[in-house]
Amino acid sequence: MLILFGGGDWLKFGDVVMAAASAMVIVVLVGFPLHLVLVSPLGYYWGAFVGSIIAILISAVIVGYVCAGKIWEKDRMRAIGEIAVLAAVLMGFAVMIEAAAFPHWGSWVQDQYKAENPGVVVAESDWYYIEGIMLGMRVFISVVLVLVLGFVGVYVGSMFKKPVKS
Repeated sequence: MLILFGGGDWLKFGDVVMAAASAMVIVVLVGFPLHLVLVSPLGYYWGAFVGSIIAILISAVIVGYVCAGKIWEKDRMRAIGEIAVLAAVLMGFAVMIEAAAFPHWGSWVQDQYKAENPGVVVAESDWYYIEGIMLGMRVFISVVLVLVLGFVGVYVGSMFKKPVKS
């Protein structure tokens, strides 16, 4: 099985899971205070969006720094990529759960759609598809952000703590 994936020179799956889960916990712990600070000057939408971007980058740098020893032991780019991909998967699920958890998700989507398309009449049955497209867009943006910022952040964080040469 290891030959199929290019050999056994990468992080153990448990290490990747712990790093990605730690990144998501740090995103929550850093993101909430950032949202509180940024909502006042930037508004609800942009304050939360900018706060999320900063939180993702900070959490990736922290995870890269903490996991630097394990990352430097193995194929570095592959290890960083594995952490970023798993963190992106977790973020995709979190965004889908978020939409399901908020009872006003559908009315928010309808308000946004009506504001951007005044005078357009939409059948009740079509709101399902419009909400699905909006959810898909949010998942896509979140996953891309976590992939890019996660990879960059873990790489930078691992550079701060280079292994000691013996």
